[in-house]
Amino acid sequence: MDQYFAYAIDRRYLPVLVPFGLRPAKDGVTLTDGSFLATFGFFRLTTPRSNITGAHITRNYRWWTAFGVRGSRVDDGLSFGTNHDAGVCIHFATKVPSPLRRSGHSALTVTVADLEGLASVLGSDPAAPSTRTPT
Repeated sequence: MDQYFAYAIDRRYLPVLVPFGLRPAKDGVTLTDGSFLATFGFFRLTTPRSNITGAHITRNYRWWTAFGVRGSRVDDGLSFGTNHDAGVCIHFATKVPSPLRRSGHSALTVTVADLEGLASVLGSDPAAPSTRTPT
């Protein structure tokens, strides 16, 4: 059975998000029995569920780095950000390519509304800090 997790969108930042083609009623994370799909306007990332090694909640992003589609300057992570409060960081066994990095990303952070639900379904690590702040 498919599960859908919508983004938690801070509407004050829609002018920043609209150029990415964000569709608030359609974009988010969709899980099927065998696949993971995250969409953010013109961008999409898909991988088999078996490629996901875990997930944890991160919080308190800097507002100027929290919005839109962006690659990390620290590692090869990717973010689909719609608010600066919190998201779920999803880790991959094999890097997943995107238009921003053909060599792939080892993690994706998505700012969905149901943080605990998505992290739980993807195998959250109870020992992982929930207040970790990404760069």
